[in-house]
Amino acid sequence: MTAAGPADGEPADADQGEAVLATALAAYQAALGDRLAAGYALGSLAHGGFSPLVSDVDLALILRDPLRPSDRLTIRRVARSVRAGGPDLPERLSVFWGTPSTLRCQARGGRFPPLDRLDLLEHGRLLAGRDARPGLARPGRAELLAGGAEFALGTLGGDLGVAGRLSGWARHDPHGHGALEEIRSPALLVSRGPRRLTKIVLFPVRFLFTAATGQVGTNAAAAEHYLAGARPPGAELVTAALGWRREPPADDVAAAALLDRELIPLYLRYIDDHVARLLAIGQGALASRFRRWRKRLLSAPG
Repeated sequence: MTAAGPADGEPADADQGEAVLATALAAYQAALGDRLAAGYALGSLAHGGFSPLVSDVDLALILRDPLRPSDRLTIRRVARSVRAGGPDLPERLSVFWGTPSTLRCQARGGRFPPLDRLDLLEHGRLLAGRDARPGLARPGRAELLAGGAEFALGTLGGDLGVAGRLSGWARHDPHGHGALEEIRSPALLVSRGPRRLTKIVLFPVRFLFTAATGQVGTNAAAAEHYLAGARPPGAELVTAALGWRREPPADDVAAAALLDRELIPLYLRYIDDHVARLLAIGQGALASRFRRWRKRLLSAPG
């Protein structure tokens, strides 16, 4: 099957991401052979908004049942090879994978968190093979909320109980799990560069959007939804972060000052929202971990 093109209206800049996708897909086709049933683009290369400056390159692979013990090693080996092919975009390759049975939660294994399964169903762009999505159920709102909360605690909240096993962003983040320190130290966060900066600002906005709508959404859609609320904390910062996805801050000192004023209030809005939502679905333990995250944010750095 001929690969579909990028999302409608996607700028030519997406060509760089498409090239990485094509390289990775060809490598997996060679390594997996007829075990590979379908390959998809996910993320901004599927639903639009790709930025070579900050975006990840998200690839989804559907393997034929049953899952084999060797599949995980093959997926990792090929991913390492592609990421070694060059700095920047190849290093941002993130691979989600499973079989129809694992995607239906009838078998264990693979790597497809709830939000990424939803992205596959809502926006996945078929690159090769036959569409494997018919019959797959959408993750429920409670599953999306709990899965997003676990991700946030591990990659943003300094929760060492889950950090290190969650996301591609965490895996190839050269600064490890220092988000808590960066949120409380604006100049440090700005120094990390626009990719790290925009993700830390916009992740809570994306999580709030998904919690409210049950949809994946783009950064732009999530920001629009957030800014339409009543007196949203961090409104100027969220607007600025959308611009920083295209161009880095023109003035690092001014950017740090804006972060100092608005980033923690933005996170407190997100955390307080999710504590209430988690309690409402019976996730008291997760809600307690969010409360502890709130205390860590408000404690003195160091």
